[in-house]
Amino acid sequence: MKRSRILTLAECAMMIALSTVLSLFPIFAMPQGGTVTLASMVPLVLVSYRHGLKWGILTAFTHSLLQMLILFNVPPAQTFWAFAGVVLLDYMLAFTVLGTAAFFGRPFKNRAVSAAVGAAAVAFLRFICSFLSGILIWGSYAPEGTPVWLYSLTYNGSYMLPELIITAVVSLILVPVLDRVAKYEPRKV
Repeated sequence: MKRSRILTLAECAMMIALSTVLSLFPIFAMPQGGTVTLASMVPLVLVSYRHGLKWGILTAFTHSLLQMLILFNVPPAQTFWAFAGVVLLDYMLAFTVLGTAAFFGRPFKNRAVSAAVGAAAVAFLRFICSFLSGILIWGSYAPEGTPVWLYSLTYNGSYMLPELIITAVVSLILVPVLDRVAKYEPRKV
């Protein structure tokens, strides 16, 4: 039992490292934050499928703290609430939801479809976090005359939609390959 927990912990640490490294090579970066990456969310999705919600959420939360340390943007408002909003919406919640992918894919019997749906669902939840942050915190960047919600939708959608597609497609391809090659069996969620 103890050996299995150590192996799981080591695997989760490697997935955090892989996700972090992949996030450091953006395909496209937005001026006020947000990037399209080389499938940097996929390792966190795979942890959710491999080890269940508990490990998925803990791994994704740990990754969120690391992303905050590496990529933190100072909020435009000089208030505690703006700072807290950025920490919660742009980092902690936005990345932690990635660990719940297996939950959203659960209704689908086909594991490849389950992985793609779960990956798309959590990428959408991450978009919602960024969308809300754009409205509540980053709204001062909206061009004059543009509704803040439209600015946030357009800005965050421009990088999160490609990121969602990349994550879902790579998950769709990778999960069946891992099933065949490495006996990548998930825990029950």
